[in-house]
Amino acid sequence: MKITGRARELRIYIGESDQYKGHPLYQAIVRLAKEQGLAGATVMRGLEGFGANSRIHTANILRLSQDLPVVVVIVDSEEYIQRFLPLLNEMVTEGLITLHDVDIIKYSHGGSAGAGTSTQ
Repeated sequence: MKITGRARELRIYIGESDQYKGHPLYQAIVRLAKEQGLAGATVMRGLEGFGANSRIHTANILRLSQDLPVVVVIVDSEEYIQRFLPLLNEMVTEGLITLHDVDIIKYSHGGSAGAGTSTQ
């Protein structure tokens, strides 16, 4: 798959302990994105943050949190993102969802093992 040009970046800000049908919410979002054919998803765990409830979540050893901030980032075409949003809205009951225009400079994978390499 090759994607270039204008696209949309979807960011989902949730808590590490958020659940969906007995599984971590971030895992459920990634798996659904894959099932729906989106180009990819990345989960990033934050060191510290707070949300709508104004409670600070931190990895500080003195205030060890079991609910660190998590951001799921998905970049794909407008069409795929718009099709995904209603499903995502059902899953995320607490958190923040943002959508941004982005320019994809390069999106590629290495392909099969040894592709493009010289044997000499």
